[in-house]
Amino acid sequence: MTLFLSTFINKLDKKGRVSVPASFRLALSGQTFQGIVAFRSYKLPTIEGMGMDRMQRLSDSVDQLDLFSDAQDDLTATIFADSQMLAFDGDGRVILSQHLLDHAHIKEMVVFVGRGTTFQIWNPEAFERHQQEARKRVQEKQATLKLRADNA
Repeated sequence: MTLFLSTFINKLDKKGRVSVPASFRLALSGQTFQGIVAFRSYKLPTIEGMGMDRMQRLSDSVDQLDLFSDAQDDLTATIFADSQMLAFDGDGRVILSQHLLDHAHIKEMVVFVGRGTTFQIWNPEAFERHQQEARKRVQEKQATLKLRADNA
């Protein structure tokens, strides 16, 4: 199972290239497409990132919606039409388009944020604010999580 953990800050070069964390590349190594799939978050000023296997699961989920429904049309336009397949170069870097960078307000530094089966790419200062707000909400709500039973 692909699992993205931790937070990594990397520098963006003038051509829009950034090194994907080694642990993220390792998590993606078993896939047919050697790279990431990225699209603009429709909720936050960040770039959503994942492997092709997760993108296929999203596609399968959208296929469960009524064909030609507003929900299906909106999700496909928001996610799939906006997605970019970003292949790794020989040094484990990808090129983030200006379109993606502008959405996330990224200029020089990039933070990769593990989110389990997906990850996000943020402007470091924006992520710091987001993480502080998220921690505050979790504490205020005293959020808990029930572990799902193993399938064994």
